[in-house]
Amino acid sequence: MEKLIFATGNSHKMVEIRMILKSLGMEILSQKEAGIDAEVMEDGATFEENAVIKAEAIRKIAAQNQEYKNCIVLADDSGLEIDYLNKEPGIYSARYMGENTSYDIKNNELIRRLEGVPDEKRTARFVCAIAAAFPDGAVKVVRGTMEGRIGYEIAGENGFGYDPIFYLPEYGCTSAELAPEKKNELSHRGEGLRKIGAVIEEMKRQIVEN
Repeated sequence: MEKLIFATGNSHKMVEIRMILKSLGMEILSQKEAGIDAEVMEDGATFEENAVIKAEAIRKIAAQNQEYKNCIVLADDSGLEIDYLNKEPGIYSARYMGENTSYDIKNNELIRRLEGVPDEKRTARFVCAIAAAFPDGAVKVVRGTMEGRIGYEIAGENGFGYDPIFYLPEYGCTSAELAPEKKNELSHRGEGLRKIGAVIEEMKRQIVEN
């Protein structure tokens, strides 16, 4: 289990993943870097279900390649829940207003939908479920969250997606205005990756002991 494949083609996400999981001492490849060109239908009803669906599907493909047959495959499903909008966009965050719609347009639309809504009702959270599919067929899934609220304007260059409108009152800035190291410390993905990293360490320990 010296190599780990993360089921994503998102280069921004891979930077965060490698930073946070470097302590595992494993080579971390994106799905694309592993030569896996597959679109997985994520038709689950929750973030966790979608993460498991993706991890198991990519794990089956990876197992057909001698180089990757003993790899762990990680997959995540993440999104933004806005309480005032009944937790929209939720599991549809990436597809909100269409998959090819820019996040500038999406972010401006969410700000527009919250026009006139006071701070205390603009509560929101980022959610990240991460599933790990192991070579023996075992699957583990964890969840990370980051609480905040929706800001009144787009701000920040350090993030992507909905980061520029996700305001953190205790830091007085959006998550896109945080330094990368601080964002990894606080973020939903950072929390989820640390949790799944601990799961992988435990699985590796059990293998050594057995």
